[in-house]
Amino acid sequence: MKFQDSDRVIALSGVFQAAGLVQQVARKGLISTERISTSINSLFQLDAKSVVDVYGSLDDIAPGVKLTYKQLSATDTRDDELTRYVLSLIQLERKLSKHRQRLDKIRAGITETAARLIHFPATHSNILGALADIYAENISTLKPRIMVSGETVYLQNSDNVNRIRALLLSGIRSAMLWRQTGGRRRQLLFSRSNYIDNCKNLLDKL
Repeated sequence: MKFQDSDRVIALSGVFQAAGLVQQVARKGLISTERISTSINSLFQLDAKSVVDVYGSLDDIAPGVKLTYKQLSATDTRDDELTRYVLSLIQLERKLSKHRQRLDKIRAGITETAARLIHFPATHSNILGALADIYAENISTLKPRIMVSGETVYLQNSDNVNRIRALLLSGIRSAMLWRQTGGRRRQLLFSRSNYIDNCKNLLDKL
């Protein structure tokens, strides 16, 4: 399949959306299930027909596109912590891509968890806990580990820990999709203007 620049922007926006939600959970505690549903549901779209279908629709990934546009076009107002999360997710995905056994375990774990969707919504604590376990067992041991900063009282809450790990797993999935569509880290430096223009074009469609 031949991918367009817009596909790469949408996939990268998936990384930003997941990273932004991780930051919000760590800083503010519990957030509504609606706000994390797009990122969590993307994990179960293993055979989507298009990049945008992974996230449901352009409207569903719009918060991530807006965040990507803001971060890439900003200068003094860029959120360095968020940038660190995004780059760490991209780096971890590259390392993970070399571990076929771990990838197979992750896919098997997600497939097994998907069977529970008959009984639970994707954002149910049962599902988030299973996804968090997949992340802890297969990704959290890779280095460098993603160190999430936030309020201690929120980071010690087990439900929040599961949300954060499940969102990080979705960020890894989006980073993989970004790489598969031709995304590379050097583009974020040398082709930044192209990403910014494509973000604006997508936002204009909303």
